[in-house]
Amino acid sequence: MNMNQLINMVMKVFVRQVVNKGVNAGINKVAGSGKQAGEARQAGKRARQAAKLTRRMGKF
Repeated sequence: MNMNQLINMVMKVFVRQVVNKGVNAGINKVAGSGKQAGEARQAGKRARQAAKLTRRMGKF
């Protein structure tokens, strides 16, 4: 592995983590407001699971 590949690998990991935190924060913020917060939280959980599954499938 050369230096360019190592830097790209580290940047991909970093960007993925930052994007995931942002998505989770947005989902949690939307899910936390309103009367149907419990249902919204479950929908947010399902959305996070779907995003996780999509990322996992994208690696293949």
